[in-house]
Amino acid sequence: MSTTRPYAAEDNGPETGADGRDGGTDTVDPDNARRLPLTGESGIVPRARDFTRQALHDWGWLPAATGDRRAAAEDVLLVVSELVTNACLHAGGPEELLLRRSPKSLRLEVVDSGPGEPAPRTPHRAGRPGGHGMFIVQRLCLDWGVVRNADRPGKTVWAELAAPS
Repeated sequence: MSTTRPYAAEDNGPETGADGRDGGTDTVDPDNARRLPLTGESGIVPRARDFTRQALHDWGWLPAATGDRRAAAEDVLLVVSELVTNACLHAGGPEELLLRRSPKSLRLEVVDSGPGEPAPRTPHRAGRPGGHGMFIVQRLCLDWGVVRNADRPGKTVWAELAAPS
């Protein structure tokens, strides 16, 4: 499912001040959210994956006790790679990665300054190289979408995955 809603259907969005964008602070709750600045960095995709892997470890998703939990963590790492790569290829590079966890899901947000709008290639052609990133995101996630920045160029591409059971 692709959507341009800023939040998943059952979510009303972040609480004011929870992410530093609405409340004027630049902090996130380390127990439930992590922020990685990416502007001007090299090796962005592996850095984003390593950052996410550490958060999953800190939050108890890794090391995974079962195959299903391991698959859930690998799905998160794949989606992070796809969103960050997409920002690198089509939006001038990502500015930051934000991870937010809740008891039922993990929300990934990649902020960039690009004007484009990500979308799965239609029709999807599995045998052709390239162009699979947003199709993968669509298939692995509960929901995803794009939020345009109101005060400057760019957007936040977000995706939500189910927490492992």
